[in-house]
Parts: sequence; structure tokens; C-alpha cells
Amino acid sequence: MHRTLSVASSPVRDLLALTSRPEVISFAGGLPAPELFDLDGVRAAYDLALRDRSVLQYAPTEGNPALRALVSDRLTGRGLPTSDVLITTGSQQALTLVATALLEPGAVVAVEEPTYLAALQCFQMAGARIVPVAGDADGLDPSSLRSVVASEKPSLLYLVPTFANPTGRTLSAERRVEIAEIAAEHDLWVVEDDPYGELRYRGSAVAPLASISDRTVYLGSFSKIGAPGMRLGWLRAPADLLRTLVIVKQAADLHTSTVDQAAAAAYLEHNDLDAHVARLCVEYGARRDAMISALPGTVPVGTTWSDPDGGMFVWLRLPGEADSAALLKEALRHDVAFVPGAPFFATTPDHATFRMSFTTNTPEEIAEGMARLAKVLRLACSATRRCGGRRELRDEP
Repeated sequence: MHRTLSVASSPVRDLLALTSRPEVISFAGGLPAPELFDLDGVRAAYDLALRDRSVLQYAPTEGNPALRALVSDRLTGRGLPTSDVLITTGSQQALTLVATALLEPGAVVAVEEPTYLAALQCFQMAGARIVPVAGDADGLDPSSLRSVVASEKPSLLYLVPTFANPTGRTLSAERRVEIAEIAAEHDLWVVEDDPYGELRYRGSAVAPLASISDRTVYLGSFSKIGAPGMRLGWLRAPADLLRTLVIVKQAADLHTSTVDQAAAAAYLEHNDLDAHVARLCVEYGARRDAMISALPGTVPVGTTWSDPDGGMFVWLRLPGEADSAALLKEALRHDVAFVPGAPFFATTPDHATFRMSFTTNTPEEIAEGMARLAKVLRLACSATRRCGGRRELRDEP
């Protein structure tokens, strides 16, 4: 109970209520664009699924066999040989199951700094002690990880290595190999959270960490490439650990929604998901470009920002001792929103940072939202007299 009471609410979830007014242009939540949902395909998939009454019955904890086979085949086709997966209620549940199975109270978890804030909540709920690992434009720094492993003896490393939340960074192929070696040397479990990996707008795909490390638990999701309301994720792990995780899930919820699983299986069988993802990449790539191109005319001197090859997020740092949480209050008065960066830090927060998502709004809406944000930042600059020229430091928040 004490651990639960000490876990703070997610500022992103809290912001969703504040930004629900239609006049607000929100760059806060990492939400897929609803107009890009394949509504016709999903509706037809549910219709097919509901022709079989058994989808309304209890079902195996492991998940719908057809869906597991389809997801496994798809992962294999993307360069991650997979024989089976555990279907979960979104990848967030998958992370919770892993934390329950692998972490005792007081265990040490290493995370890249900054990192996905719901992962921090999950590890806090498990009673873990969270230690940060430094990173740069190429992702988590293996030399920093070696130092943390030597001094803190973590039992688990959590990563979003491809288009990370919140920074948009991608861990380089060379560093993935080195991290796999560190994990093998020290019997370190690695959680590779990969909800964004297919949303690539430029450059070549990087092989999943799980494809080179048998100490890696790989988490995937239908939320960013399909529909988050279906609440479907999957977990790939070594066979022994996978069996344990099935038992943990039995205690959590018996099984994930059978109707949603059956619909997802029908969708994957009768639709070209790769073609749908390709359309998403075209649309989201244009939105990413709109935000990046607007930044030089929006932010003050000394601001730095990431320039991601994919995913959903741009990560920014304002100059000096700026406080993005205070700026958010003014931004909401101008009907624009972002997420302050402090909650993404495990230890010492950088209050001058913030995250913006570009996927939810059209390029035209992004241009208007950035114009509103520019007014907010100009007012802040005027008050502190910090304005001047502008510069970009690509991929280095």
C-alpha cells in the first residue's frame, strides 16, 4: 500500500483532461491520429470474429493461437525470429508482468535518462530502486552502463531503443551489440520496449536488440500501428521466462479480451497491415517535417531539439534555467499544450526540457500550434531578456 501511495500520477494522463477542449492544439499525448485508423477494416474484422460464439467465452491465458502465430510470423519477417508470444492487454501490461516476475522489492533497475514515465511508475510500484544511465544522440552510452552495472548491480535494464519516448533517439547498431555483450557478461535482463519501431520516416531499420541477445524480453504493441483502444500487446521472451510470465498473467487477469484478440487475428489475416503502416509513415513523416521546420521560428536562442528518424516525439531543452512546467500554464491559456520534461527523469530532473508529439495533428494544425507556442515563448523571453538568435543541435536533447 505504501508503494502505491508514493507513485505519482502520470502528467500525460492528467493533461489529456486539460486538453480535451476542441480549441486546444495538443502536442502532449503520444496519440495516433484517429482519422488514420482503418475503421472499415477493423469493423469488418470484428464482424468476422463475432461469427464464432466462442470468442465470447473464457480462453487460454497465452492468447488466441491464431493471433500468436500471426504476430510471431510478423516479428520473424521483421528480423526477429519468433516461435511464440504471450498476448497482453497492451504492452504496458507486458511491462508490469515482467516487473512482477523479475523484480523483488529493493531490486535495482537501470534506465536511460530520460525515459518513458509509465515505465518509471511501473518500477516504482514494484518497489524497485531506479538508477539512470547516461545517453547521447546515439542512445544509451555503453560505457555509462558498464559503470552503473559495476557500482549498482542492477538486475534489469529498461530501454526504448528505437525512436525512444521521450527523446526520439535510436540506439545505434554498434551500441546494441555492446549492450548485448554487457547483458551476457553480467546476467542482466534487458527489456526492449518497441512500440514505435515500425514508424520509420527515413533511414534504414536497425535490428532489434532481442535478435542478438537471449537475455532480452521484447515488448510490442498494436496501439501505434493499429488502434490503442483494442488494448493489445505482445511479449517475446526465452521459453522458461515466458512460462513464468504466463502464470503471472493468470493471476493478473486470466486472459486478455478474447473478442479483441479474435478481431486482431481476423484483421491480420484479411488485411495488409504493412501497407497500412506505410501509409502511416507517409502521413506521420509529413507531420514530423512540419514540426521540425517550424521550430527555428518558434523557440528562443540556445534551444536544442532532437530530429528523430521516426516515432512520435521531439525532445527539446530551453536555454538556461527555464521551467517548462511554468510555461505550460501559459501555453494552456494560449490553447496549446506540451509535456514538461521533469517527470521523465528517474533522479534529478531537468526542468528546462519538454516533449512534443507530432502525430496527432495535421501539418496545418501543427503550424498553428507552433505559432501559438512561439507567442508563449516570446513572452517568456521578454520577461527574462534571454532572446536572441536560434540554433539547432540535431538529435542531442
